[in-house]
Amino acid sequence: MPTPLQIEALGFPWQSIDPFLFCVYHDDAYPRGNAQFGPAAPLTGRNLGQDFAGKDGWRMYHGLTVPGFPAHPHRGFETVTLVRRGMIDHSDSLGAAARFGGGDVQWLTAGRGIVHAEMFPLLDSAAPNPLELFQIWLNLPARSKMAEPHFKMLWSQDIPRHLATNAAGAQTEIACVAGRLTGIDAPPAPPPDSWAAQAESDLAIWTLKMAPGARWTLPPAAGEHTRRKLYFFKGQHVTLNGQAVEHPAAIELPAQQPTKLVNGPETSEFLLLQGRPIGEPVAQYGPFVMNTQQELQQAFADYRRTAFGGWPWPDDAPVHGAERQRFARHVDGQVERFADDAR
Repeated sequence: MPTPLQIEALGFPWQSIDPFLFCVYHDDAYPRGNAQFGPAAPLTGRNLGQDFAGKDGWRMYHGLTVPGFPAHPHRGFETVTLVRRGMIDHSDSLGAAARFGGGDVQWLTAGRGIVHAEMFPLLDSAAPNPLELFQIWLNLPARSKMAEPHFKMLWSQDIPRHLATNAAGAQTEIACVAGRLTGIDAPPAPPPDSWAAQAESDLAIWTLKMAPGARWTLPPAAGEHTRRKLYFFKGQHVTLNGQAVEHPAAIELPAQQPTKLVNGPETSEFLLLQGRPIGEPVAQYGPFVMNTQQELQQAFADYRRTAFGGWPWPDDAPVHGAERQRFARHVDGQVERFADDAR
């Protein structure tokens, strides 16, 4: 069977292949929280506003009181945010808001322009507040760069999961955020203007968790031109079609062929990103992703002129209270709430 095409080290951010722009993996061991939902620990020695150093195992990012990313603009692509542990408070220029975590996914189409804040409130004042998440930047084709912004939640309980058990009883769990796996329910629909919403995109976003000694065969992709990349971010080692790979690694796989995964002696976890390339020029500068430099210049000019609709919140780093309840308030006024705390 074919071996992996290429094996690379995992950096920051994780490099990806068209139609994805990159993936950022945040894994922060935040301490207990204070009365302002920030860390109950000294912030001395941190470059507040640009704290990415990982001092004491956690980062403030651009936050000054609460960790996270205060209001910032995007145009021309999508963010797909998978929260594994902890909570995110989302607020945006459309008026949408959410608190989500524990396996929930937020899918945000920036399109012609949106401003949003992503804050990480430390809700537990008596114990640590670990946070673990992926944020994937997914490109939009030229025809959708200026689409209407769209905010969508994929709640954990709606994301299909499959347990595959080998002869020795070791299990592999596959969660399908996008892209259907044969034999399980289809995942929730992506936003309407997403590349993932196009049948020909063959796009998949899956997470895999393999028990020690587990074996599972990744089926081939449907599309002739599809590419896929597997990010090995937890574990010790795994073999892919007989080729040993040590953790951590980013592995480009032959998408048109099955790949047999055999896990080593520790639990291993993977993120799979797959899709047919959009195949268009990419011009990126900071939070804007367009096709040409002229379009980038226009994006900056539009943001300076319109602020992409303005900011309806009282400050640039909103936090949605002390309760752990997950919720979403959509642009149309619809509100979803869940009683469980999804730690």
